[in-house]
Amino acid sequence: MKIGLDATPLATSTGGIRRYLCELTSALAHAFAEDELILLSDQLAPPGSLFTRRWWSMGLPLELVRRRVDVFHGVDFAVPYLPVCPSVLTLHDLSPWMDPCWHHGADRVRRRTPALIRLGLATMVVTPSETVRRQAMDRFRLSPARVAAIPLAASPHFRPVQTSLRPRPYFLWVGTLEPRKNLDTIVRAWREVRQHADVDLILAGRCRKDFVRPPPEPGLELPGPAPEADLPALYSGAVALLYPSYYEGFGLPVLEAMQCGAPVIVSRDPAIGEVTGDAALRIESRDTRAWVEAMRAALGNHEWHGERRRRSIERARSFSWERTARMTREVYEQALRRFGS
Repeated sequence: MKIGLDATPLATSTGGIRRYLCELTSALAHAFAEDELILLSDQLAPPGSLFTRRWWSMGLPLELVRRRVDVFHGVDFAVPYLPVCPSVLTLHDLSPWMDPCWHHGADRVRRRTPALIRLGLATMVVTPSETVRRQAMDRFRLSPARVAAIPLAASPHFRPVQTSLRPRPYFLWVGTLEPRKNLDTIVRAWREVRQHADVDLILAGRCRKDFVRPPPEPGLELPGPAPEADLPALYSGAVALLYPSYYEGFGLPVLEAMQCGAPVIVSRDPAIGEVTGDAALRIESRDTRAWVEAMRAALGNHEWHGERRRRSIERARSFSWERTARMTREVYEQALRRFGS
C-alpha cells in the first residue's frame, strides 16, 4: 500500500501532533515494511506558488494523483478538499468547538473540519480515545462505522531511569502551556504546599501566545520545551506529574510519565481516565483544596508513592506504538473498501 501522510506538523518544533506523526510513521514503517510511506507538505512546494496557496484544494490532490497514493492520512484535523483517493482524518479532540477561549487561532479548523467530515471527504475518522469517538459521533452525526478509537502510546525510550539532576524535590507538568490546561490551579496549590515543604514546580513546554505566564517566584520554573532526551529523567525524578486539564483527547504526557514510573495526579477528564485506569489519583480540575491535599500526600507518604509508581508502570504496559500502527493500518484498509461505495 502507498500511504500519504500530512507532514505539516513537522513545521513546529514540539507538540503532541508532531509527536503523533513521528511515532506513527516510524511504527508503520517497522510493522509494514512492504508499504511505502510518503510525507507530503506544502513546505515542499516552491514558496508563493499556486500549489502552496491552494495546497488542500489543488496542490495536495494533484500530488496524490501524481504519486499514485492509495490512501491519505490527515493527522491534523484536515484532508484534501477533492476526494481523489480514500482519506483518513485524525480528530484529536473537540476542544476547538468547546470554548473559544481555548483556541484563539483555531478558526480555520472550526470552519473546515466539520465540512470535511459531513461531506464525506474524510472517508474514515480516527480519534485517540473512545471519549472523543462518542463526542465526534454526537457532534458531527457520524456513523459508528466511520470512526475508530485508536489509543496513542509512549515511545519505548520513556522508561524509569536513575536521576539526581535536581537539588530539591519537584512536581512536574509537561505539554503546551495554554488556557485549556488549567495551570493556575496547580500553581495556586503548589504555593500553599510550599509554605510547609521545600518543593519546586516545573512547567515544561512551549508557551502559546494566548497563555498568561505566572509572575516569577522562587521555586517556579518555566524552562520552555524540555529536550526529548531529557524527558525520561525529568519524569522519573518527579514527586508526581500533575495534569489538571479541563479537557483532553488523550493526554500523552500522562502516559509518558507513567511509563517512566512517575505517580500521576490528574483531573477527572474522561479521556485521561481512559489512559490512566486506576493508576492515577483523579481530582476535580477546579478543586484547589483537593490538589493541595494530593500534593502533600505525594510528598509525605512513601507507601502511597511506591504504590502509585507500581500502578503507573503496570498500566503503561497496555499501550504500544506497534498496536497503534496495526490498528491504524486496519483503518486504512477500511477506507479503501468504503471509498466510492
